[in-house]
Amino acid sequence: METIRTYLSGRVVVAVGDITDFDGDAIVNAANSALAGGGGVDGAIHKAAGSALLEECRALRSSSWPEGLPTGRAVATGAGNLAVKGVIHAVGPIWRGGQADEARLLASAYQESLAIANARKWQRVAFPAISTGIYGYPKAKAALVAYATVSAYLENHAVPVIAWFVFFTGADADTFIGAINGTTGT
Repeated sequence: METIRTYLSGRVVVAVGDITDFDGDAIVNAANSALAGGGGVDGAIHKAAGSALLEECRALRSSSWPEGLPTGRAVATGAGNLAVKGVIHAVGPIWRGGQADEARLLASAYQESLAIANARKWQRVAFPAISTGIYGYPKAKAALVAYATVSAYLENHAVPVIAWFVFFTGADADTFIGAINGTTGT
């Protein structure tokens, strides 16, 4: 994993690599409400973690969220075969043009993920770009919400968390950095 840039005195890290190879405490999964393992990062995490993760997600869904984990919510599971302590499954919104409360729901997914990490004392947490894949959230807009939410949480809570934003491509990392530095259109 290659570190590209850091912010907030190293408490926010932007990196390029495979999130399933993250060497930290937890990985945040851009999950679907069924917690079923889909495509993109969700599918990659489920594939790398193995069947134990899917079984735990199914049990959690049937016992706690038979209608599916609501958008904007997050829940933690074990990590299966991954080298982290746990996976935080965060359900981001489907982009509907920006008029369906998407920013608030996306921020909530990040906030809940951080609250779970803090409660479990997970200090190094890797985030993908939640909702920017098949859910269609524009990457630069999502970057602004993600960075604002995570940085505000870290500044307003006395938590020792280091948040990693891990992107599969350098182009996606550049979009994130450009958005938060004000050099990419939103």
